[in-house]
Amino acid sequence: MAWFRKTKPAFEAREKKNIPEGLWTKCESCGEIVYSKKMEELLWVCPACDFHFRISSHKYIGLLLDGGRLEEHDADLTSKDPLKFKDSKRYPDRLRAAQQKSGATEGVIAGMAEIDGIPVSFAIMNFEFIGGSMGSVVGEKIARAIERAIAREVPLIIVSSSGGARMQEGILSLMQMAKTSSLLAVLADKKIPYISILINPTTAGVMASYASLGDVILAEPKALLGFAGPRVIQQTIGQELPPGFQSSEFFLEKGFVDKIVNRRDLRETVIKLLKYMWRR
Repeated sequence: MAWFRKTKPAFEAREKKNIPEGLWTKCESCGEIVYSKKMEELLWVCPACDFHFRISSHKYIGLLLDGGRLEEHDADLTSKDPLKFKDSKRYPDRLRAAQQKSGATEGVIAGMAEIDGIPVSFAIMNFEFIGGSMGSVVGEKIARAIERAIAREVPLIIVSSSGGARMQEGILSLMQMAKTSSLLAVLADKKIPYISILINPTTAGVMASYASLGDVILAEPKALLGFAGPRVIQQTIGQELPPGFQSSEFFLEKGFVDKIVNRRDLRETVIKLLKYMWRR
């Protein structure tokens, strides 16, 4: 009987649709899946849990500076290899690889810009370049950014994101801590404001020098901040660390950070601070 005859296939083969890569983004914190274009509109801040994704230094330049314009200085400065250092690869080879990967010559971009029409000396660490590590060139570019603020009598803004001093340059990288800190003392004597912005992560030699010396220190939510890593500290002191240790929230509670600012509010907060602190 017709009731028991198959008049059409049980399953119809459907054409497989390929979903383009990068169309959706999964939050690293809460697991929420968000349309990538929506994340771009939200400045890569998760709408569900407020987690701040790491973004490039050029995105911060576009976010903070008028028209995303930076008159870059000292772009031609590049690191040498004074110690002839070699670990798994030669230091010059590591530098070349970092330059190709990041499209930058070094771990910091610095120059002159305007924020809401206010001239500023601006520098931002580039974490994509060997973890934003501070070698002699990074220290020199930061030092020159401070000197420009002093010479032109304009506020200084540094956005820090770094894994610390660059071991391939040994003591030369550590000397940058003293060099930049001493110049910031001159800046303070001149009563020129310095706003330090800490993003995830800011650690080690950078945190122990210019990143922690701002007149006002801002931080993004849940950023990893500190000198040594939590495991090293725990092994050194032999004690359990408190919950949230080395987060920007922990630093705010202890008085080290002045304000935690959502990335969407960062430019407006900096503008308010500049107008309050700088009336020339």
